[in-house]
Amino acid sequence: MATWPPRCRASASAKGWDSGQGKPTMRLAFTFGTRPEAVKLAPVIREAGRRSGVEPLLVCTGQHRELLRPVLELFSLQPAHDLALMTEGQSLGGLTGRAVEALSDLFGRVRPDAVVVQGDTTTVLCAALAAFYHRIPVAHVEAGLRTDSRYSPFPEEMNRRLAAQLATWHLAPTMKAKEALLAESVQRLGGRIHVTGNTGIDALFLGLELAREHQPPAGALGETMALLERDPDRRLVLVTGHRRESFGEPLAQVCRALRRIAEAHPEALLVYPVHLNPNVEGPVREALGGLENARLTPPAGYADFIRLMKRSHLIITDSGGVQEEAPALGKPVLVTRETTERPEAVEAGGVVLVGQDEERLYEGAHRLLTDEPFHRRMAVPRFPYGDGRAAGRCLDAMLGLPVEEFAPGPAG
Repeated sequence: MATWPPRCRASASAKGWDSGQGKPTMRLAFTFGTRPEAVKLAPVIREAGRRSGVEPLLVCTGQHRELLRPVLELFSLQPAHDLALMTEGQSLGGLTGRAVEALSDLFGRVRPDAVVVQGDTTTVLCAALAAFYHRIPVAHVEAGLRTDSRYSPFPEEMNRRLAAQLATWHLAPTMKAKEALLAESVQRLGGRIHVTGNTGIDALFLGLELAREHQPPAGALGETMALLERDPDRRLVLVTGHRRESFGEPLAQVCRALRRIAEAHPEALLVYPVHLNPNVEGPVREALGGLENARLTPPAGYADFIRLMKRSHLIITDSGGVQEEAPALGKPVLVTRETTERPEAVEAGGVVLVGQDEERLYEGAHRLLTDEPFHRRMAVPRFPYGDGRAAGRCLDAMLGLPVEEFAPGPAG
């Protein structure tokens, strides 16, 4: 059983930044638009709320709608400004133009002391650019992730590279991320790099606590979770997939492999919370609909999804966040991508890149369902990404306080 990290809570101490000492309030505009951003910023926002002399201001671009709302409710986040920018069938260019203009106008009016962004979405790039236009410093949470492939993932790889040129605080989750930033010489532009750990692990620990009080949803997802509770020995194969670079034939190959897995292992239950994008939903339902041991559900809220992860036997995904969370839960992961900006868990032995190749995916899943020693070797909790104290380090860095950098712990 894992003994690291210990049960942690973010520090509430500001260690010196205190309005009572004559220092002014620091207003931080936490800007997000998607579910992953809100999840990973939630611990930092909570930590900011504990700090004397810090005022968190929540700005939502509305890049996502349905997927974002449950996260805001779970973590009790209330945006002060909701720009509601999402439109049906929106293009990247259209969203980018609307977001830069709306955020630039907002930052010009509210004048935050800093803008805080997370990750690699269109919102991140646009918020960083809008802040730059007003000479407002930017803190980039989860900075420095790289695949060194321009179009993989698309458009995220270039979003985070461009945001790095605009950021002041580069809050790198791992030493590899710091090394990538050093190689790009971001310090020449006044950037400050700190290895904080990934706030997604903070959110995972917090989410596991909140999920205990969370009621399962109605409908297909709730029925599926109830089925798993009634049959605790049934092996769950949890699947996610939504990336743009998978649309078309790559996703078709993944779906063919999933169908073969379900047919070859009737004792297992394949659960796929299907993304609402028609480029995903159509092919997935065509390939897997009607299989007795495949459940295609609506997208799962964060609390429900981490409960599914904790219950799973193995996970098949193209998600970056799942690549970080699942190793901490001791869940083997097959990643349906050819590249990853999160190599640490691959090197640690908890994640395998199988790409979007039908045979590689089928063989990897089949082995994890039949080779118990192999499964046990992968199913060990690993913490290459965080120890649950990243949020405190992020705030310390922004406030100019000493930062005790994150170092990964051993597998349990």
